[in-house]
Amino acid sequence: MMQAPRRATVRGPTFIRTLARLTAADVPPPARSLSDQLSQWVDWTHAVALSTALDGRPPAALLDDRILRSADDDECARVRAALTSAIAADRAFVAATPRGPGPGNAADADETLDFPFYRQRYLALQQTMEAGVGRLRERLRAMLTHGEPGMVRLAAVDAVMERALSRRERALLSAAPTLLSEHFERLRQAALTAAAEAADDAPPAVSTVWLEAFRKDMQNVLLAELDVRLQPAQGLLAALRTHAKN
Repeated sequence: MMQAPRRATVRGPTFIRTLARLTAADVPPPARSLSDQLSQWVDWTHAVALSTALDGRPPAALLDDRILRSADDDECARVRAALTSAIAADRAFVAATPRGPGPGNAADADETLDFPFYRQRYLALQQTMEAGVGRLRERLRAMLTHGEPGMVRLAAVDAVMERALSRRERALLSAAPTLLSEHFERLRQAALTAAAEAADDAPPAVSTVWLEAFRKDMQNVLLAELDVRLQPAQGLLAALRTHAKN
């Protein structure tokens, strides 16, 4: 008996591995190193700004104890908790189960059985995450500017990198809803096929178990994306904590 070829193991953040698990396409390993790819993503204006940030000689400053006390683990944890709650409470997950007869219920049920509803909710949650994480990075950079020259330089470099890579990051992350749409259709078609095979003369009754599975998968992808978005902020916070221990 011939066996289907096994897919190559996908390495990388949970976000990438989760999307790869839900899609039918193979994910080839990157052909270029990360540093090489970054050199293609940063245009000359941002390269000049980055060089200035790296070569500059920022003035030394004393780190205020009150600022240090506020730069604890709760800084990222608070934002993570708020964004995690926003994902869990979104309409895509709390109001997506088709309901019985009643005013507006039929329309709600029809809406949640089509992927455009979930695409719109995913994009809205991406905007919420981008705004929340962006404000966190701004606060952490402000704290860094009260530190020694190396910390001030780190804040400047992070600001330049955020501006340089934001458009590329937005474009790459926008592929997630497209991949989820393919997963949505595969699950729905499998449920329709199973219902048709099980039915005799009566109209097939399609289970909504597939929809619950999709909603769980979509939520997991969003939470994994949140982890990726928070990594730069966690790096800034780690720098603040390291300085506080010295």
